[in-house]
Amino acid sequence: METNFSNMIPLPSISSEKCKPICIFGTGDFGRSLGCKMLQCGYSVVFGSRNPQASGLLPKGAEVLSHREAAQRASVIILAIHREHYEFLTGLTDVLEGKVLVDVSNNLKINQYPESNAEYLAQLIPKAEVVKAFNTVSAWALQSGTLDASRQVFVCGNDQKSKQMVMDIVRALGLTPLDQGTLLASKDVENYPLQLFPMWRLPMYICTGLTIFIFIYCVITEVIHGYVTNREDNSFLTAISIPNRVFPIVSLILLALVYLPGIIASIVQLYRGTKYSRFPDWLDQWMLCRKQLGLVALAYAFLHVLYTLVMPIRYYVRWSLNNYFMSQIKSNKTYPFETSYGWHSDSYLALGMLGFFFYMLLGITSLPSVSNVVNWREFRFVQSKLGYLTLILCTAHTLAYGGERFIYNIYFYKWYLPPAFVLSLIVPCIVLVLKFIFIMPCLDRTITRIRQGWERNSRYPKGLSKEKGTPAV
Repeated sequence: METNFSNMIPLPSISSEKCKPICIFGTGDFGRSLGCKMLQCGYSVVFGSRNPQASGLLPKGAEVLSHREAAQRASVIILAIHREHYEFLTGLTDVLEGKVLVDVSNNLKINQYPESNAEYLAQLIPKAEVVKAFNTVSAWALQSGTLDASRQVFVCGNDQKSKQMVMDIVRALGLTPLDQGTLLASKDVENYPLQLFPMWRLPMYICTGLTIFIFIYCVITEVIHGYVTNREDNSFLTAISIPNRVFPIVSLILLALVYLPGIIASIVQLYRGTKYSRFPDWLDQWMLCRKQLGLVALAYAFLHVLYTLVMPIRYYVRWSLNNYFMSQIKSNKTYPFETSYGWHSDSYLALGMLGFFFYMLLGITSLPSVSNVVNWREFRFVQSKLGYLTLILCTAHTLAYGGERFIYNIYFYKWYLPPAFVLSLIVPCIVLVLKFIFIMPCLDRTITRIRQGWERNSRYPKGLSKEKGTPAV
């Protein structure tokens, strides 16, 4: 779908810096969108094209010249072209000397070339100052006014002055520049747009594996077992009942997995007696994706709530209730109200609602717009103290649901396999027991000292830090 740039009227220039023309090589979608955005922000824009006469889709107010003429007019040149077309720049070496070349290119796959496109450009035009920027922003984001897209622009370059010029342009366009250092970081900057949810891979693998395992486990114990032993067709349970077991089970396990790596890290630090030693790579990766694990756990808890709300309108539930009432009518007997069961049922529901409330609070606090307005102590209190409270409430909710069924009643053990919700209690109970042990004063005090810099086998005298033997704070 083509965007009509001719109807977009540029805003008047508001500063002397913006009076200096900015050159854009490339008249494709991104080049046109970037040029239009710059014109609206008051910049003077000149396009460099192989065929200036054939460029009819450019925004109104922009000049279109040959590459050489356009480069001579500007001190900042944005290259909105692919790496495969950089060769023609060697013929413009004389006019590009001392210019700031902004490389916005991306590749088709990660690490497609030995060096980054920006480093290749710097080798091709050694007398120009190359800056990598704008490669994480799409043409659609520029056209939509950046209201519905990412506003961050990663910037890197070897010359600080050139990099600052580009960052000023980024700010003027209403975007947020993030300085990533020298061109050595350009390869990572170029790989970033090609990564598909990099921090979500491990959580999704764990979530998918647990979901498949628990689902198959429930099908075996609730559908296949009934058909093999009693010839009962319980296949309809796979639509609502079994998913409504899978979601809370996986959610509780994932929530426990959010806090388990912190306990493992405490064990490792206690064993080593220092914090100045790297954790194993698997533990590092696990700790880095805890936020994503928590958000997936929240999503599953939300699905559990939705599935529970539709229970009363299910045919199976209505059929069961009708049979229950009819059995009382036929026997002319009313079953008495059991206060103990009422307490059990209400406690189970109350624990679930409180657990879900704190679940939502954890999810809201993890949002950048919320976490940016709280200090570190407040954020840690919510994510740690309230996080463990959420884990306790959800574990208690599951225990109240199971009650005595998984302890005394052998009926719920199909083929000697425990009910599925018993599996969900293993990891949470381990985490809570270990956490209770580690908050004991003797261990908590030692872990706190280690995290403040104390080492069990330090080479330095007591009271001195490792930095030049200065007194420890």
